[in-house]
Amino acid sequence: MSSWLGGIGSGLGQSLGQVSGSLSSFTGQISNFTKDMLLEGVEEVGDAATELQVSNSKLAEVESAFGAQKSEYERLRKLHAELEEKLEAAEIQIKRQSAEYRTLLQQKDVEISHLKARQNGLQEEVQKLQQSAQSASAGPAMLPVTTTSSSTTSSSASSFLSRHPGSHQGFHGEEMDLSDVIWSQQEINRLSTEVMRLESEVAHWRRMSQASTATGAGNGDHNEILKLQRTIKELRDEMSREVDEHQHELAALQDAQRQKLADVTRRHRQELAEYEERIEELEEQIQSGGGQPTSVSDTSKLHELHQTIQSLQEAAEQREKQLAELSAKLEEAQKIQASLQLEKDDAQQENTGLLQNYTRLQASVAELQTRVQEQEGKALQKAQLDHEIQMLRNSLEAAEKEIERLKNLDEAEPKEEVEHADILELNTIIGALRQEKEDLEQKKLNLQERLKVAEEQLVSRNEAESDLESLDDLKAELGRREKTLRATEEERDTLMSELEELDRQNQEATQHMISVKEQLSGQLKEAETELKRMTAELNISNDQKRALEQELETQKEKMSQSAFTLNELHMGKQQLERTVRELKDKLGHSQEQSRDARREVTELKKTLQEKEELLSAAKAKLYEGRERASEAQGANEALAEKERELSDLRRELDEMRRSHEKVMSEDYELTVENRRFKADNEQTLGKVEELTKQLKESQGVLNRVVREKDTRIEALKLEKYQLEGELTQAENKLKEQVKQYQQTIEELTRARSMDASALQTEHERAIKLNQEKDMEIAQLKRDMVQVAADHRDTNEMLSITVAGQQQLTDLLQEKDVFMDTLKQNAADLQTELDNKVSVFTKEVETLKQSLDEKDKQLGGMKEENSHLKEEIDRLRDQQSRPQPLAEPRTLDIITELETEITQLKSSRNALEEEVQTLRRTTEEQQASLLLSQQSLQAQQSEIEQARAHHQQTTLNYDRLIQARDEEITRLQQTVEQLSESQSRANSPSVQGEVILQEEKTQTLNQENGNEKHDLSKVDIERLVRGIKEKETEITQLNEKNLSLTRQLDQLVVSRDEVGKLSQMIMQKDLEIQALHARVSMGGGHSQDVMFLQQQLQAYAVEREQVIAVLNEKTRENSQLRSDYHRLMDIMAGKEAALLKLQQENQRLSNMSDPSGSQEMFKETIQNLSRIIREKDIEIDALTQKCQTLVTVLQSSGGEPGAGSGGVSSNQFEELLQERDTLKQQVKKMEEWKQQVITTVKNMQHESAQLHEELIKLQSQVSADSDCSSKLSVDYARLVQNYEQKERRLGSLSLELAQVQQTITQLSSTKDVLLGKLDSVTQTPEVTATQCSGSSLSTDAPSHQPDSAVKDEKIQQEVVQLKAQLTEKENTIRTLQENNHRLSNSASASESEQRSQAEEARQVRERLEALQRSVREKDLLIKSKGDQLTQVSEALRNRENDNEVLKQAVTNLKERALILEMDVKKLKEENELVAARSREKESEFRALQETNMQVSLLLREKEFELSAMSEKAATVEKLLKDKEQGKSGELNQLLNEVKSMQDKAVAFQQERDQVMMALKQKQMETTALQSELQHVRDKEHRLNLELERLRNHLLEIEDSYTREALAAEDRETELRRKVALLDERLATSSSAVESASQQASMQVESLQEQLIGVVKQRDDALAQLRTSQEQVNQYAVSLSNLQMVLEQFQQEEKAMYSAELEKHKKEKEEWKRKALKLEDQASALQMNLDEANAALDSASRLTDQLDLKEEQIEELKKQVDVRQEMLEEAQRKLMNLLNSTEGKIDKVLMRNLFLGYFHTPKTKRADVLKLMGSVLGLNREDVEKMLEEDRGHGVTGWVSNWLGGRGAQSVPNTPQRPTSGQGLNSSFSEMFVKFLEMESTPSLPAPKLPVHDIKPLSAPPAGRTSSGTSSMAAGAPVSLKRAGDSNPFLAPRSAAVPLLAGSGSGGPGGHLLMKPISDTLPTFTPVPVSAEASGGAVLKDLLKQ
Repeated sequence: MSSWLGGIGSGLGQSLGQVSGSLSSFTGQISNFTKDMLLEGVEEVGDAATELQVSNSKLAEVESAFGAQKSEYERLRKLHAELEEKLEAAEIQIKRQSAEYRTLLQQKDVEISHLKARQNGLQEEVQKLQQSAQSASAGPAMLPVTTTSSSTTSSSASSFLSRHPGSHQGFHGEEMDLSDVIWSQQEINRLSTEVMRLESEVAHWRRMSQASTATGAGNGDHNEILKLQRTIKELRDEMSREVDEHQHELAALQDAQRQKLADVTRRHRQELAEYEERIEELEEQIQSGGGQPTSVSDTSKLHELHQTIQSLQEAAEQREKQLAELSAKLEEAQKIQASLQLEKDDAQQENTGLLQNYTRLQASVAELQTRVQEQEGKALQKAQLDHEIQMLRNSLEAAEKEIERLKNLDEAEPKEEVEHADILELNTIIGALRQEKEDLEQKKLNLQERLKVAEEQLVSRNEAESDLESLDDLKAELGRREKTLRATEEERDTLMSELEELDRQNQEATQHMISVKEQLSGQLKEAETELKRMTAELNISNDQKRALEQELETQKEKMSQSAFTLNELHMGKQQLERTVRELKDKLGHSQEQSRDARREVTELKKTLQEKEELLSAAKAKLYEGRERASEAQGANEALAEKERELSDLRRELDEMRRSHEKVMSEDYELTVENRRFKADNEQTLGKVEELTKQLKESQGVLNRVVREKDTRIEALKLEKYQLEGELTQAENKLKEQVKQYQQTIEELTRARSMDASALQTEHERAIKLNQEKDMEIAQLKRDMVQVAADHRDTNEMLSITVAGQQQLTDLLQEKDVFMDTLKQNAADLQTELDNKVSVFTKEVETLKQSLDEKDKQLGGMKEENSHLKEEIDRLRDQQSRPQPLAEPRTLDIITELETEITQLKSSRNALEEEVQTLRRTTEEQQASLLLSQQSLQAQQSEIEQARAHHQQTTLNYDRLIQARDEEITRLQQTVEQLSESQSRANSPSVQGEVILQEEKTQTLNQENGNEKHDLSKVDIERLVRGIKEKETEITQLNEKNLSLTRQLDQLVVSRDEVGKLSQMIMQKDLEIQALHARVSMGGGHSQDVMFLQQQLQAYAVEREQVIAVLNEKTRENSQLRSDYHRLMDIMAGKEAALLKLQQENQRLSNMSDPSGSQEMFKETIQNLSRIIREKDIEIDALTQKCQTLVTVLQSSGGEPGAGSGGVSSNQFEELLQERDTLKQQVKKMEEWKQQVITTVKNMQHESAQLHEELIKLQSQVSADSDCSSKLSVDYARLVQNYEQKERRLGSLSLELAQVQQTITQLSSTKDVLLGKLDSVTQTPEVTATQCSGSSLSTDAPSHQPDSAVKDEKIQQEVVQLKAQLTEKENTIRTLQENNHRLSNSASASESEQRSQAEEARQVRERLEALQRSVREKDLLIKSKGDQLTQVSEALRNRENDNEVLKQAVTNLKERALILEMDVKKLKEENELVAARSREKESEFRALQETNMQVSLLLREKEFELSAMSEKAATVEKLLKDKEQGKSGELNQLLNEVKSMQDKAVAFQQERDQVMMALKQKQMETTALQSELQHVRDKEHRLNLELERLRNHLLEIEDSYTREALAAEDRETELRRKVALLDERLATSSSAVESASQQASMQVESLQEQLIGVVKQRDDALAQLRTSQEQVNQYAVSLSNLQMVLEQFQQEEKAMYSAELEKHKKEKEEWKRKALKLEDQASALQMNLDEANAALDSASRLTDQLDLKEEQIEELKKQVDVRQEMLEEAQRKLMNLLNSTEGKIDKVLMRNLFLGYFHTPKTKRADVLKLMGSVLGLNREDVEKMLEEDRGHGVTGWVSNWLGGRGAQSVPNTPQRPTSGQGLNSSFSEMFVKFLEMESTPSLPAPKLPVHDIKPLSAPPAGRTSSGTSSMAAGAPVSLKRAGDSNPFLAPRSAAVPLLAGSGSGGPGGHLLMKPISDTLPTFTPVPVSAEASGGAVLKDLLKQ
């Protein structure tokens, strides 16, 4: 593949290598040109002006392209010949490559088929493996693997599928090139990789199947196999589909290739033919020229031709320049046209937007009207007696309409209707368009003339140059312009059509107006007829009213109650009406705003037109001022500013639209609110309807309504007048704005001549003006809102009146029916009303109460929520912030936690009350235990004694520490007194120390604050733990014993505290020692003082810390004491109870048998069992409650519609956790119960155990006593130590005094010595006595010549010295003084060195202490952080619990609400049932009464029957008697019978009546009882209402009286107004007719305009046709250009794709690098954070180190000063040494001589040896001399040696003042002292830098063996502490190494004592201890 591509690349490179540079630029130009050409057809230019601009810009671009092409053409002409040759080679190559391509394609097809076969095989293998895996059943262990593999396959498939659809899109077009072939190769590669991946998956599956066969576990996942099978199928389908696509694409590629080749060859041949023709023509010309003989005429012709060519070229150049100028002008014109067109488009858009808004408003108004009609329809049922007033209102409204119309016609035509205003606006727009069209036509004519001229020029130039391209371009420009013309004509046509539509709408509107007028006139006539009819009906109704008034009087009492309720409802209705009015006001305002906006738009349009005119004028001026470049630039800037202003204006218009839309949205919201109010109204109306049936006759209500309507109408009129006034104001404002705009335009025209600064100022002022305009626009918007609201109100009123008029007729018909039904329904309605009113009022009150409660609860819950959130935030802040900041909030958190704790305590108290019952029983059982606890009391008393002892010790320690502090202060005072004289200059440094101290105290305070904060949290935790522990401590009696053991442990802790205090005392002792050392060094320097002050501050801080620790300890002690006292009280109470129980036990044992005690025991057990049962029952109840709560939560959580009311899953989990905790508590309670039972059983066992514990406690007490004895011993030891320290303090103070005395003595001796120095020369003997005092730091020479030579030298030197003595005495005196000064300074510097060493040591110690404290602080911080985390976790748990509880509470509240709703429903149902039961009871009573009557009738009938039967019997008897002849008696008997019967009947009737009466009474009593209950309920309800209604009544009566008076006034006014309205109606009708006539006239004028527009359109169409023909011609040329372009673009594509890939690779590499860097950065960031943490901890130490370093630097400076002084002294000493070199010290020789005679004779040989060693003689020589002279003694040698004594004189040496010693001591002692004095360094070493300091005990570098031996000899001295070494006993070599080979010298080395020369006289140093005797020292010397 790579070779294939390489071949292609090489072939293309050969053919196109030379053309690539020229093609790149040429193709770019052509691509731009073709883009413009293509875009041209798309652009629909609306205007001729914009078209001009576009054409100008296009012309400029074409001309620039033409210039570039010209240069390209010349270059291409040269390349053409080369390309012709190369083309043939390229064709051959292409043929070869195409053959190669075909072969390659065939190979690829074969490869694809092979790959397909492989894939199928692999898929089969995969299936087989899956089946085997299924059979083997990999089981649960295999599941993850299968899923992963399936996921990989699915992902691969998805990726495989996701790549293709996008990738095939390129093949559907016709543009195919090599990149597509390359892409297909890439696709094949990708497929091969896909196959490889599938193979790897197959291998994986094979391994899996093998593993599964090996393991053979479980069944495989069937779903996974199915998924894999599906994916395999999908992959197969995808593969086949892709192969097909590839084949199609390859075929398409081949076709495309062929087409391209054919095109290229065709073009090439055409170009060749053209070139050949031209060549032939040229050849013919040459031949024709060559046929004639060459002569002068040919040359002249050639010259002429050249000249003509040159002239033509110049003319062409001039024309090109002219063309360029023309094109520039065209461009400018086109720009201007474009801007104008944009403005026009904006204006049109605004118009359309306004029209849409208007239609929307109309729709909203229609909706409002329909809604209002519905509302009125419902309201009219209530107001059915308002027909007369509604009639009047309708007539009034109609009249007002007419008046408004007339007014609008009179005042201003735009106010007539919105449509008319729109028509006028459109007329103005049409006029403007006509003007624009005329201008454009003029411009077009001008351009055509210019074009003709240009064409003529071009024709001439083409004849000269044979170039046709510019003409084509111009033609293209013409075509474009014609297109734009057509577009403008089309726009004009559309506008005309719109105009026609608007005319039609106007005609419809006028027709509608006429029809409305006719309808209104008809309605007026109907209304007049109805009025007449109504008057007749009124008379009839008045008669009926008189009749009804009598009935009404009886019902007035009932009516008054209903009137009260009605009044309430009226009040509600009035409120609703007020809201409706407010809404109407809002609507009116919005409508007004919309009108204002429209007016503003029209005015803005006018201003725009004016600005356009101004712009045209400016353009003219610009064209004139084209020659001047600077003026043109200024004009351009002005134009830019104007364009900005235009853009600002457009923005303002957009804002206006947005505000209008907002108004519309508000309108919609208002309508929604209206609906809601309507719904409320409907509800109230439902209640009102029943009441209104009774109150139709009440004329007062009618009058009141009439008055209200009158007031409304008046208010509306007033509002209308106000609005008119506001409108006039707005118009004035707009006029002012117009004036301002004109002024701004004038100022802008002036601004052209201004400078840049003036323009800036103008710009700023314009911005200010713009802001002011924004403000004014905002005000106008507000006014518009008000106008819109008013408009709505008027519309609603109109709709109401229309609807009312229509429904009045219906109402009149229904009136009679209602009058009849009134009488029947009055009584029923009264009762129902009473019931309903009472029920409703009660319900309303309950609802209000419940609502208030719920609101309160909601508010409370919200507050709680907010509080909890604030708490959580605070806690988080506390955790995130540093602890000192969190201090103030901890109090709030503590208080909140305390409230929670109180709640928990209340729950705990409830539990404790339950527990106390059990505790009582346990206490009864514990009586036996109290015996054993008596012994415990004794032990506690011992513990108390120990504790008292411990307290005494602590108090003693406090006293000791105070005493130590006092001593420290005293010592500090002494130090300050010493340092006051020298520390005055060092005040600034002290201030720094004070600042340090303040910082330390601040940090301490912060730490204390943190400790307090942590303590508060610890207290909270302790409280929580205490709550938990108290639950467990109820039953565990052993806790008290454990508390005692804890107290013992605390005593051990107190022992530890004693140890700590002793350590503190030791530290104080160390500090005192350090202070004494400081004092003993005589620290009279400012550095020591500063250091002491720092130490003082540190000690003060440490003392404060110690005091704080002691305070804490004392507080802990007090707590322990209080605990101990409490325990003692408990123990005392227990003992008393024990004693009582013992007495009772003894009494019981004496009184009763053991059976009695057993019974008591049984009773106690029974009591316990009963208590346990109760606890069990309680536990069961709690568990049931928990279960119910869980079920409730589940049900509430499970409901789908629960939503916010339901419990979330987290809350449910928390509730479950709570349930678990409750279960655990229950388990604990059960365990505790079992423990109680076991304790009852194990009482006897526990008594034995308690005895054992007593023994253990006794042993512990004995151990404690041992401990206390040990503590007392320690205390005694500490006391002894303290006394020793006091003694040492006293000794130190004495030493201080001695040091001060010595200082004074030294000063006095110095004065004495200075006085004596003058008399040194006169008295050499006297000075010899003070030889042990001091000596010069010079030694004898170390040379060893013979004695004779030495004597000679000495004699010579003595002679010289005699001569020089007189000269040197003065110098010696001065040197002595200098030496004294240097010695003092050296001692001071040595003391400084030591002090600095000690300072360094102390600094190190303090650093260590600081590090320790830092570590302790870190540990503390960690512990506190852990505690904090624990506390925060506990708090979170609490918060979670609280949230869960709150959720539960909310759920319960919701349930309570639901229950309340259910209860209300049940109550309503109960009431319904009760009403039904009452009805049934009344029916039952009626039935009973009828039953009774029927039974009575039956009895009467029976009685009558019996009477009739008796009569019949008597008649029969009478007949018989008659027959027997007893007629007289019969008559008597009949009479008697009749009388008896009458009596009986009377009696029976009386009895029946009595029975009836009785039964009635019984019925009445039952009814009365039921009624009584009912009445009581009613009374209870009505009493509540009465109180409310009484207050209401008074108000209503007042209002009634007022309204009655007002109603009468209104009636008179209304009648007067009706008369006026009739008159107005007549006038308005005539006005309407005149208006319609005017409208018809306008329509006719519009039609005439239309005809003219149609003619213009026909002309434009003719022009369009001609321009279309030209366009077709241009399209052909365009297609040719596009073909060329496509070739170049395809070539470029390949280049770009290659570059893109490179860039992508580079980008990926960079991304990888960036990721690596980010990882590194993150790692570095982590390291940085750690390092920062370390640095923060180190910074504290470094600050202190910096301070020390500053002090060290100051000391170094002082050392440098001292060093300079020492260098001066060294110079002087060097001079002295040089002068005294080789001279013998007189004093030394004198001392040696006198020492010889003072020693005993036996030891004189030793002295002589010493002399020899001093003089530098060898030991051997000295011994020989001694051996020679032993016979006759040493006297001869000595006499010889001292022969010239009288002539000798020893040089005077400086002496050191010491205590004077006489001559009575031995020579050896004197010599030893002399050596001691010599060995002391006269000048101490200078202070080395800190890093060079070495201990004085270290041996110096260049020391010899003798030095080491001397060190050994001086071991006791060197063993002392470094820094405390005695300067009087220090080895000389340690201080002043004078040997040449000593190297750097010891730490005490001084510059003066540095090795000077080998010839210096040296003296071996001899370190001598104080204890060593003189003899021992001499022996050591002699050994050397």
